Amino acid sequence: MNDSYVECMVARKSSPFLGILKYIIYILTGVSIIGVVAGYYIFLVTLIIFGLLAYFAVPGFELEFEYLYLDREISIDKIMSKQKRKRIRTLELGKMEYLCPINSHQLDQYKARNLKLSDYSSKDPDSKIWVMVYKDQNTEELIGFEPNDEMLKAVKNIYPRKVIEY
Repeated sequence: MNDSYVECMVARKSSPFLGILKYIIYILTGVSIIGVVAGYYIFLVTLIIFGLLAYFAVPGFELEFEYLYLDREISIDKIMSKQKRKRIRTLELGKMEYLCPINSHQLDQYKARNLKLSDYSSKDPDSKIWVMVYKDQNTEELIGFEPNDEMLKAVKNIYPRKVIEY
């Protein structure tokens, strides 16, 4: 069997606003801790709120996406703060209609129909985003991601007519 394995990692570009918001949440959590220790139990409510925000929301501010090509499937994982990993989805390439750059004319008919675009890219304006037209049962969807050249070559070896490079 001629299976190939390709792994690609992309870090999402974070906005400066999220960095500032992260530090504001940490500072307000610290102030709430000091208030509770000083005996002001009204700060217990704010401590719970900001503590939950610091634990659940802040790790989502730093995202990385890992694309894994294996056995005619692409798995997309989301890595939050380099600590928590979550499998977002697995794409079977047999259900792929096209794979082309985001500015390709091949996508015009799909963009005109206002299909949903699931974006798993770095959102960096200098990066080359590829879009997969994915048809699963009765739904069509556009999936944006940033594969490296090795992953594109592996997909093109299996489905040469579905990978459009212009």
